[in-house]
Order: sequence, then C-alpha cells, then structure tokens
Amino acid sequence: MAGRCLIAFLIMASCLSVFVSVSVSGQLPGDLFALGVASRLRVDGNWTARASSDFGRIVTAAPEAVLHPATPADIAELLWADVLRATLEHGLAPRVWTDYLRITVAGTLSNAGIGGHALRRGPQIANVLELDVITGRGDMVTCSRDKDPDLFFAALGGLGQFGIITRARIGLEPAPRRVRWARLVYSDVVTFTRDQELLISKQDGEASFDYVEGQVQLNRTLTDGPKSTPFFSDADITRLAGLASESTSGVIYFIEVAIYYNESTITSVDQKLEAILEQLSFEKGFVFTKDVSYVQFLDRVREEERALRSIGMWEVPHPWLNFFVPRSRILDFDAGVLKGVFAGANPVGVILMYPMNKHTWDDRMTAVTSDDDVFYAVGLLRSAVAAGDVVRLEKENEAVLAFCNNEGFGCKQYLPHYTSQDGWQRHFGAKWNKVVELKAKYDPHGILSPGQKIFSPMKTII
Repeated sequence: MAGRCLIAFLIMASCLSVFVSVSVSGQLPGDLFALGVASRLRVDGNWTARASSDFGRIVTAAPEAVLHPATPADIAELLWADVLRATLEHGLAPRVWTDYLRITVAGTLSNAGIGGHALRRGPQIANVLELDVITGRGDMVTCSRDKDPDLFFAALGGLGQFGIITRARIGLEPAPRRVRWARLVYSDVVTFTRDQELLISKQDGEASFDYVEGQVQLNRTLTDGPKSTPFFSDADITRLAGLASESTSGVIYFIEVAIYYNESTITSVDQKLEAILEQLSFEKGFVFTKDVSYVQFLDRVREEERALRSIGMWEVPHPWLNFFVPRSRILDFDAGVLKGVFAGANPVGVILMYPMNKHTWDDRMTAVTSDDDVFYAVGLLRSAVAAGDVVRLEKENEAVLAFCNNEGFGCKQYLPHYTSQDGWQRHFGAKWNKVVELKAKYDPHGILSPGQKIFSPMKTII
C-alpha cells in the first residue's frame, strides 16, 4: 500500500458490528497514531476478512487493519433496535423509523433513513436535533441547526464524507402499544398511485394512517418462493394469485398501512380505519388486516430475516437499486420498467414504490431528492439465489438506469453508487459546489470513504 493503509473501524458496543473504512495516509492532523490508536489495531486475516464485505455480498475490499475502539470517544455505535428498547422504557419512541431496525443509527443518518413513516415528518435525518461528529481533521464537534450548522447539515445524508457520526439526539414522542396493520390490493397503477398520494397529503388531525408504503408484485405468482411474510393465509394467497393472473400485465400492487393506538382506543381505531378505507379504491374484497404490538410491527422485517436465514436465503448477494422518481414520471416508470425492462422477470425479493413529500426534507442537508413536490421512493430489493443471478440482475439494473436517463426522468439514486466523479457531480446537481467546499473544510486530506470515488485525488481538494 506504499505509505497508505485502509482501516476498518469495528464497533463492539453491541452484538452486531458495523465497519466504516477510512483511508489513512502518512501524517494526519493530530496524529491519531500518537493517541494510542496503533495499540488497538488488528491485522490478523480473520479480522480483516470480516470487514471486507457488506450486506450486498458483491464487492469485497479487505482493509489492512481493524480498529477496536476502547471508548465512546473513539467511535460509538447503536442499532435502531437498541434505541427502541431504551426509549420504550420511558414510554417514548422516535417519530420516524426505517423498515429494518438492525442497522446502525450513524449509518442510517449518513444516508437519510426512509420508509413508510416518512409520509408527513420526512426522513430520519429531518428529525435530528443534534450530532457529535468526528471530522476528517480529527476534531470532535457537537453541532446542530444553530451551532456549526454547516457540519450538521453536511453530515446528514453526507455518506460519511465529512465526518463520522458518534452521537445523535433525535426527536421522540409518546409510544403507542398496538398497531392495526393492513394491506390493500390494487390491479391498476393509476388507482394505486392516486390513493397513496391522497394518503400522504393528509395533515395531522385528519383521519389518516401513521404509516404508508407501496409494494409491487410482478409476474411470479405469490405461491412461488419462501413464505417469509406470514401476513396472508394460504386461501388469501390463492385469491391474490388469481387476481394477478387476471391482470393483462401480471402485475398487482399493495398499499401497506398502519394505525397506532392504545388498548383504550380500540373502538375508535375500528371507526378510523373504516372512515379512511371508504375514501380509497382498492380491489373490492381485497383488504387484509391484522392486529399486532407496536414492537412486532416495527421489527417485522426481523421475522422475515429469520425465515430467510433458516433456508439459506439471507446471506446471498443483493444487487439492490434504490432511487427517487418524480411523481410526474412514475406512470412512465411503471410502463417502461416494471412492464417493460422487467417484462417476464421472475424476481426473488421485494419491489417498493411509495410517495413522499419533498417539503418534509430540508434542502440544506447533503441528501438529494428529485425536483417534484412529490416523488416516489423505488426500491428494487432483489436477491441473487442462483448461478448467474448477480450478472443478470446487475445488467437489469443498468438497463433500468439507462432507460430512466434516456427518457429524462430526473431520477436520483438513494444509497447511490457511481463509478466516476462526473456521475457524482450530476447526482448532487446544484449542491455540487457546496459539497466540494464542505469536503475541503472538514476532510481536506480526503481520508473519509475514498472508495466512493466522489472526489478527485487528495491534492485537488486540499
């Protein structure tokens, strides 16, 4: 590595670990090695191998060493599941959740943190009050909207480029105890999108859901593959498969919704659900409900994980593609991608498609969205389970991106990946010059997340 090494920070604060790779070259401001970091480095192949891959299981990059932080001052890690347990002890909970709780707080806030809870309060990064950040200069900074706001907004959705988040202060609210959980079925994309947009347009105080998220079911019948989500009975699955077969495209859609409540308000929940459903146009007779605890609902993906792990389908390659599609082009996307590029596809995994309000995102944050006032989060969360799947799925992802670019959709990748600085410059658009300025200010030596290839070699930003 000729005077340059990769260090993966292995956070041991809980049963799960996260790896954040940084490039360390020669002399660092403050000389981290003089602070005793070297004594906590592990270079054994067993440790570096663990830090060489991620959930995608496609790209590997072995670090030269693994650091075991000794105190929270080195690096801190918390999973969202840990936050849930801690806040529930006080009868409270964060206002916005991701769909999966077994991911780290800092990692999520370095991207955005989206899901069906973002319909009115925006992503998780829009609900942060204060951060502690270790910058690329080696400084530990406490920042907020009022104190060092440049760093605060840079770190939120900043992809780890400006600093490592070690503490986050987030907004809480009283936690409910129960959830009325429902799935509504559609065979028509126009009705599906119209109803979702109606639901996210409702204001606090109106009869509305606390969670709204859309899914797309392609050609494969619901009877294929592992039944990792025990939401439907066998009879329900047979009916759904029949509805899919009646569709000329073989595509059906779900809107997944939830109402939070406490035991004392169960009667009003029934009335509220009925009042909202009367405004919607799902397929008659195709509404499915269940009642679960608040924790069961929030941690629902964990059950899917356990089911998939039991049959060896969790730790497989995941060539996922996530992006934001403007509302004005979502029907074109449905026709060109879901019924075009994916025509005849038989995917294993989930396809998400649900709208969010742009006004709930703070444009000062590094994270970018599409330009429309309402845009759709689209997640092609497919798994490679057979030989050749990785190559095939990656080619399909490339075809999707090419189609969107050629048609001028104005999509923006979420959890973005580009192979050139030109791609990143197009991604950030009008924010690019500010991003470069912030990089030079908070990470002038370019030691943070260089593998993303956002910036040119270090000498150009020092």
